[in-house]
Amino acid sequence: MLKDVGIRGRVLVLTLLPSTLLAIALGAYFTWMQLSEMRHQLDERGVLIAEQLAPLAAPAMNLGYDKRLQRILAQVLDQNDVRAVTILDAERNARAHVGPRMLTPSPPGDPEGLTRVSSLDYTRILMPVLQQHLNLGEEARGNGNALIGWLELELSHHGTLLRGYRSLFTSLLLVGAGLIVTALLALRMSRTISQPLQRVQLAVTQLKDGHLETRLPALGSHEMDELASGINRMAEALLSAREELQQSIDQATADVQQNLETIEIQNIELDLARKEALEASRIKSEFLANMSHEIRTPLNGILGFTHLLQKSDLTPRQQDYLSTIEKSADNLLGIINEILDFSKIEAGKLVLDSVPFNLRDLIEDTLTILAPAAHTKQLELVSLVYRDTPLSLVGDPQRLKQVLTNLVSNAIKFTNEGTIAVRAMIEEESAERAQLRISVQDTGIGLTDQDLRALFQAFSQADNSLSRQPGGTGLGLVISKRLIEQMGGEIGVDSIPDEGSEFWITLSLPKARDDIEDQPPAALLGRRVALLEQHPLARQALQHQLESCGLSVQNFDNLEQLQRSVASQRDSNVPIDLAVLGITTRELAPAQLGQLLYEFDTLDCKCVVLCPTTEQPLFSDTLPDHHSHAQLQGKPARTRKLQRVLLELLRPAQAVAPSVQPASGRVPQLLCVDDNPANLLLVETLLSDLGAAVVAVDNGPEALEAVKRHSFDLVLMDVQMPGMDGRQTTEAIRQWENDTGALPLPIVALTAHALANEKRALLQAGLDDYLTKPISERQLAQVVLKWTGLTLRSQPQAQPPSPPRAVPADIPATLPEQVFPVLDEEEGLRLAAGKADLAGELLSMLLGSLDADRVAIRQARQAGDRQRQIERVHRLHGATRYCGVPQLRNACLQSETLLKQNSPAAEAALDELDAAIERLGHAAHVAS
Repeated sequence: MLKDVGIRGRVLVLTLLPSTLLAIALGAYFTWMQLSEMRHQLDERGVLIAEQLAPLAAPAMNLGYDKRLQRILAQVLDQNDVRAVTILDAERNARAHVGPRMLTPSPPGDPEGLTRVSSLDYTRILMPVLQQHLNLGEEARGNGNALIGWLELELSHHGTLLRGYRSLFTSLLLVGAGLIVTALLALRMSRTISQPLQRVQLAVTQLKDGHLETRLPALGSHEMDELASGINRMAEALLSAREELQQSIDQATADVQQNLETIEIQNIELDLARKEALEASRIKSEFLANMSHEIRTPLNGILGFTHLLQKSDLTPRQQDYLSTIEKSADNLLGIINEILDFSKIEAGKLVLDSVPFNLRDLIEDTLTILAPAAHTKQLELVSLVYRDTPLSLVGDPQRLKQVLTNLVSNAIKFTNEGTIAVRAMIEEESAERAQLRISVQDTGIGLTDQDLRALFQAFSQADNSLSRQPGGTGLGLVISKRLIEQMGGEIGVDSIPDEGSEFWITLSLPKARDDIEDQPPAALLGRRVALLEQHPLARQALQHQLESCGLSVQNFDNLEQLQRSVASQRDSNVPIDLAVLGITTRELAPAQLGQLLYEFDTLDCKCVVLCPTTEQPLFSDTLPDHHSHAQLQGKPARTRKLQRVLLELLRPAQAVAPSVQPASGRVPQLLCVDDNPANLLLVETLLSDLGAAVVAVDNGPEALEAVKRHSFDLVLMDVQMPGMDGRQTTEAIRQWENDTGALPLPIVALTAHALANEKRALLQAGLDDYLTKPISERQLAQVVLKWTGLTLRSQPQAQPPSPPRAVPADIPATLPEQVFPVLDEEEGLRLAAGKADLAGELLSMLLGSLDADRVAIRQARQAGDRQRQIERVHRLHGATRYCGVPQLRNACLQSETLLKQNSPAAEAALDELDAAIERLGHAAHVAS
């Protein structure tokens, strides 16, 4: 604290502090001594007065002259500091008293001497009056110490205290005056020190600011003059050094200017070289993208016509040839897709989506797709999602699935025997985000240190030997690394040669706002399930999945032990009424499966059989068609599907449903909802041709009633419909399911124009999935298989529709007539799955509703109702997705997009839409 005080303050402190302390100490000491002396003098005066008064009062006391005693006492009261006087007899009874009542307690009596009692304000003296006090001039006769009476005297301290206070006040005045004089002297002395120092400080500041010509004059004292002289010499030295430095700078500046001219010439040359390199890179990227698209175009034709040929009558050899062609084309298409992704990443044009997704479903979907390739090599695929891992996250599920697919595919490719395990665990967690670690571990050939160094480099592969397995561009891991880094994560690998590898991903993702973890169904809570799985890791994964469904799991090592336990506990309070069997043909012959399921059925135990996908047809052929309590599923098991199957097994009412065939042979019951007649007819036709039982309705209330009356496996729901739209209908169905306890019905949205935010809203509204129109047979079959486990059959005459023409992103909202044809009969035939009569009917239905749609759009524009415009344009857009009207379809696409974005260009797009409707009507009239 003292270091923050200036020189003046320090001088004042050093001067005043000792003086003040000394003056206070001395003043207090002398004042206390004076007060003590005055108190002592007062006590002596009191004793003296008492001793003088005793002889005067003794005769009067002895003779009984009380009036004389009163006069004597009155004279004593005139003495200073005497407050009251009392004469007492020998028994201490008052005989005479003058003054006020005494306030001090009476002291104890001592016949031989004087006693007193003192308080803060008064002193009371008690003195015996003896026989010897009668005649002090003569010797006492007889008993001279005989007691005659008592004399009490009370003295007041007020006078003494007043004189002490006066003395103290005088001392304080003297001390204060002395301190003031000392302070004045200290201030003057400090000024003689601080003022020169301030001038020195000012001069130093000017020197620091560059005013080196500043000089200090004489400062009035020898020490200060020496300091000023030293500063002046330093300023002269600095001035001289600055002049020399300036000369050096001028010389260096001239040299630098000459060098800069040389560097500028070199920079111009480097800039030209850089522009040439960037132009070369741009040309290379454009060439790569163009060539990739050029290759994709004939590939789509190859794949399409190969699919058509496979549906025709061919010899087994021709089928093998077509299968080889299809696999090769698919591989080539995968390579081209990797090149396109790599080009997008290199150009910085890859945009990640941000939608809610379920992590467990994503991992299980990935393994389900890759299971056949793994099972062909007799590998075990296992997914382990730890219980504390949050499942509802926000991110780009398609790109994350692409990365996992690449890692698992590589593990399958380089693993000849053993296990491939995918694990997901939590590393760090907060209220808003979750730090995840996802790993893919295999028991393959492993990687050396040299392989690891080149692993994530473009166009490089872990195995570049002549004996390596074919396939791949060497871009898969590079693309995965770039995608994970763009997501803000990290990817790496740990490997031991000849023992296996573990690829891992660490990724921080936000939690979904509507993060509601799956709750086990009430029908499964507390039930016991028997689990038989020989593979330890697969058994652990199945146990976690079953426990997450609310089941109590009991593991068994073999079938005999399991059967004995089920039979012995049949009549217990909590019997084993469910069994999950993971088997292979090595452990159980396919012919024995039917008998095994029959035996469990007699024990009132429902079974779910899990087997490799490559062995599923063998077991399926031996499965009894009448057996409704057995379900055959492929490995690895999906949690949601396993839960749904277990619930179906536990519901007796569903055992007598119209279709009692196993899932592999049952006809799927589907509900299609679409307000556009053309769209509804096309989807109904495609699904019927694929072998599904279809119920078609054109509005939300009818769809809700149909769900309540019938049991469906899947609902295909149009999003935008008048009255009750797709989202409201879905919410009503979900509410009905909650009220009645019905099983959750898979609902898939159908939409002609799904932006990223719309897709997110669809999933949050309760829909399970979405499909973007136009829809192909393959898409329909895949979505039915994904959500129901039921397989749709293929029709020999069906032709898969080709993908819709991609609209270039740089085409303006208002397109000239010559960019897209008004009518394209070939495209219409492809979109109708090769059925000419259906294509004609769809076009006729579109043309029949054009005038009404045109009037409705115009009325909505005049009323300024933007939501109504979006609904009418979306309705028309949906109808155009299945007809060969490219120009009108593109006009609807542009109008709907701009309306949803509330863009000012929407009006121009609607004008072009109106013109496109008119051109289509005219073209149809001419064609007819």
